[in-house]
Amino acid sequence: MSTSYKAPAGTSVGHIHLKVSDLDRALSFYRDLLGFELTTMYGDQAAFLSAGGYHHHIGLNTWQSKGAPPAPTRAAGLFHTAFLYPTRKDLAQIVKRLIDHGYPISGASDHGVSEAVYLNDPDGNGVELYCDRPQEEWKHRDDGSIEMVTERLDLEDLLSEL
Repeated sequence: MSTSYKAPAGTSVGHIHLKVSDLDRALSFYRDLLGFELTTMYGDQAAFLSAGGYHHHIGLNTWQSKGAPPAPTRAAGLFHTAFLYPTRKDLAQIVKRLIDHGYPISGASDHGVSEAVYLNDPDGNGVELYCDRPQEEWKHRDDGSIEMVTERLDLEDLLSEL
């Protein structure tokens, strides 16, 4: 297969669509805790949510998964979904909300190019909440590739944005 094709600049991930076991529980997480807005429902089997009025960034359905257990951890599949926040302050606000609600955070990393907090949704799907650093702050290797790292994120410093 030829590798000469490149996706056009500006191409982005438009939305995720997750199979969930309990739609109300998933809505409680994505709508009520993370703050995504409900844009439409398909009966009692699917919901679509967004940030800022887009038709949907997140689709949730129980079409094949109602009452099902979480997907196995040691299997091929989605590692995590990542939500990019516009500013560091926005990331700090959602992290404070998680802490205030006692929602478990499973990790927090400084990746050099971004700062990220990790958690699981009620179905065990990994969720990353992150903000990018300005591109001019990204470090590059001698070969020109971006240098990404996984170091401890200073949550106190992040929360000082508030």
